[in-house]
Amino acid sequence: MSKPRARELGIPLEGTPGTYNAITDVPGVEVGYTTRIEGGAIRTGVTIIHPRGTDHYDPVYAGWFPLNGNGELTGAAWIEEGGFLEGPIGLTNSHSVGVVRDAIIDWQVKHDAIFQRWSLPVVAETADGWLNDMNGFHIQPEHVFQALDSAQGGPLAEGSVGGGTGMLGYEFKAGTGTASQQLPHKFGGYLLGALAQVNFGRRYQLTVAGVPVGSHIPEGAPFSQGQHPLQEQGSLVIIFATNAPLLPHQLKRIARRGALGMARTGGLAGNGSGDLFLAFSTANPGAARPEGGVAQVQTLANDLIDPLFNAAAYAAEEAILNALLAAETMTGRDGLTVPALPHDRFVEVMQKYNRLLA
Repeated sequence: MSKPRARELGIPLEGTPGTYNAITDVPGVEVGYTTRIEGGAIRTGVTIIHPRGTDHYDPVYAGWFPLNGNGELTGAAWIEEGGFLEGPIGLTNSHSVGVVRDAIIDWQVKHDAIFQRWSLPVVAETADGWLNDMNGFHIQPEHVFQALDSAQGGPLAEGSVGGGTGMLGYEFKAGTGTASQQLPHKFGGYLLGALAQVNFGRRYQLTVAGVPVGSHIPEGAPFSQGQHPLQEQGSLVIIFATNAPLLPHQLKRIARRGALGMARTGGLAGNGSGDLFLAFSTANPGAARPEGGVAQVQTLANDLIDPLFNAAAYAAEEAILNALLAAETMTGRDGLTVPALPHDRFVEVMQKYNRLLA
């Protein structure tokens, strides 16, 4: 049975979620996972996001933002230059970026799904080398194909799944988390969803709804032993999807708000942290190759974009918390054990500060 998510525990989170409280609430978005947990040292996987589901020949407007660049997001130069995301997004571990990128191209060739004659896939990573034998290259093309082919809409698994399988957050077990925000009709009624691959933070930093949770649960922190360290390592990748009509420069602005969601949970983006955010819009279909060569597109006025900025920060925050709350204790490479965030202790701390909804 799955664990309660952040809202189910009564955390006073902002905004109203969509039906599944997931990135897949945005119509057309599909997500697939491959999860590898084998033996004592394989703790890794792949996450795939299809922006338009089975329609692989209609690029989406996109923008990205690196808060701290100790990480990789392939295809970023062409997104920055051309403004479009032209295929699926892959998330995996740091040393499997190349094989995931190449396998996506192979899959696109087999499915006649390359928009141009060449493909520059978007693949992002975080490092799972504490729990996973990252140098063993345990992600192979067939694992990428499985994630590509199994993608679907609806509710999503969270925690130790997909690219987040071997990841840590605030020295608890973390991984993959998702959330969404449904804007009120007066603000356009748009949907915005986030999917986070969480692998950052030290225990003392963890903050939930203003409560210093991490400092109250110092036990079992594998690197800092619950103390206040001088260095922070780890990474965060968040992918945002929306059906709001936004242009690439506006989507870059949405992507930047992922950093605010990270900060709301206590993250400070240390030198060793790769914190990368990407946003895309499913609005304006056909804009990449319009009839007659001139696209007629819609775009939201900048004066009306603040509710989406808020939604991005709130969805990022909630996706991070959902990743932490879903994950189970894991033992991996070299016998390292990373504990799950204990729900009972967590609830006690939140109640001490009167920060749970009745």
